[in-house]
Amino acid sequence: MMRANILKDVNKIGLEDRPIPVAGPGEAVIRVTLTTICGTDVHIMRGEFPVEHGQIIGHEPVGVIHDIGEGVSGYELGERVAVNAITPCGMCEYCLSAHWAQCGGFLGGWKMGNTIDGAQADYVKIPNAMANLARIPDELSDEDVLFTTDIFSTGLSGAESAEIKVGDIVVVYGQGPIGLSAVAGAKLKGASLIIGVDTVPQRMEMSKKMGADIVIDYKSEDPLKTVMDITGGRGADVAIEAIGLQESFENCVKSTCVGGTISSLGVYPTELHDIGVPNQDFGFGLADKKIVSTLCPGGKERMRRLMSLVKNERVNLRQLITHRFSLDDIEEAYKLFAAQEDGVIKVAILP
Repeated sequence: MMRANILKDVNKIGLEDRPIPVAGPGEAVIRVTLTTICGTDVHIMRGEFPVEHGQIIGHEPVGVIHDIGEGVSGYELGERVAVNAITPCGMCEYCLSAHWAQCGGFLGGWKMGNTIDGAQADYVKIPNAMANLARIPDELSDEDVLFTTDIFSTGLSGAESAEIKVGDIVVVYGQGPIGLSAVAGAKLKGASLIIGVDTVPQRMEMSKKMGADIVIDYKSEDPLKTVMDITGGRGADVAIEAIGLQESFENCVKSTCVGGTISSLGVYPTELHDIGVPNQDFGFGLADKKIVSTLCPGGKERMRRLMSLVKNERVNLRQLITHRFSLDDIEEAYKLFAAQEDGVIKVAILP
């Protein structure tokens, strides 16, 4: 048996004993040595994103291979691996069209903690293991690579989907873990000026460490006016929404220049039935503004590339860990992370 964090009801999670999973054909089971809590997990706990009650949640595992199913070759028991939150099959129409996150259809690449049991447990079963087990370089620790499994991949993909060009001005609304990763992504893509928007002092400070040149406290100044002042009234080339609110989405539209791009990374709660676009600021549909949305790509090649960035010191993800908890204390970890208390940015969960 193993311990596992179960979604029991709206705003109710907790550990239960569950059988250790067994790898079937094409699958692997890893013993989880480190995982974390995602903002999406908080949405799930609050009932803002639909997941079946009774399911193990979490989707960011680092660990060692415990069991290998039939048809999985080239791996050995005991190898250290990291697995992206998105686990594509690599063979369907969507994967072969490079839409890894949509494997099998609408949002289908995100399985762990969504449609199958997830990673906030002592063990987790990985589907399509040949496409998704990424070996961890010996030089890197579990904490070094933990956030390649989701938030860095997601934040970077927001910058990639926006097609940031060298010299672009980029504004990122929200400096939570995803927004901080988007800032790092904008820097990697060659932005000339990166503006972060938040109000939590610790996150604003971390934003500078991740690559922001200017960080606006939206409680003390109007971010729209400040962005326009900074850009001489032109607006940013790219605005990245990393919160999941109507207000910040609208601010992204208003902050961008003619021909600019709005890149949406936030998870919008189910009760928000429509995302409204401010018509005049969208140029009545004639301003050549583009809106793109992104669910991070997954698979082992994506993970190899992300871990290579960490290995070669292009980005420091470990500094995002502000708190560490044992799996036994995961309810306390959720309370802290969901309330954004004590300067929390990301937590590490150790089974």
